[in-house]
Amino acid sequence: MAVTDAPAHRDAGLPPRLDSTPAAMQRASALPSASPPAPAAGRLPHQGPQAPRPTRPRVSFKAMRVMHGVLARNPLWQTVAGWLESHERALGAFTAAEKTVKERLFGCRMCGQCALPSTAYACPMTCPKQLRNGPCGGVSFDGSCEVYPGMRCVWLMAYERAEQDGKVGDLRRLQRPIDQRRWGESSWVNYWQGLDEGLWTRDDALATNRIALPILPSKA
Repeated sequence: MAVTDAPAHRDAGLPPRLDSTPAAMQRASALPSASPPAPAAGRLPHQGPQAPRPTRPRVSFKAMRVMHGVLARNPLWQTVAGWLESHERALGAFTAAEKTVKERLFGCRMCGQCALPSTAYACPMTCPKQLRNGPCGGVSFDGSCEVYPGMRCVWLMAYERAEQDGKVGDLRRLQRPIDQRRWGESSWVNYWQGLDEGLWTRDDALATNRIALPILPSKA
């Protein structure tokens, strides 16, 4: 007895078709959209409310070099730092005062690993991309920041300040990535305690093919 196979359905083996009836389409349109929310008017997607803005220092490079010489690490300041770390309230007050002063003068973000001495005291953390080695490739021909057009790139500010004082060579040092665990700490205390040694190379790191960035000591 001959058996005749039924003709295969043209959609056999394929996923079921979507229901395209008006009722199904209406149900689908009621589902929440998976697209991300649109950024606020006039703001780029990477411009959050806390995004840093390039900040021009309010004090001269020469004056800050003099002050840094007075506060350079020595046994006295190491003793002060040790005392502060053993007195929580005093350390909190000192850190708050440091934040207030440095934020006013440099736009400080309190990363706890200050690079100001090597960048002519123009804080690289005020770069919206927080580049420790800049500038980026998005700087416009007039020197404007890529993220905030019309604002001068902080790395160009650093170069201009260093050039005025004959310290352009400082900008050829390479900065190591910061330790993200130290945000909010006093960079002065870390400096006096020797906890930020090796934040940048000691000489022109661009003149050699081998770059060795030392590992920062961990804080006990």
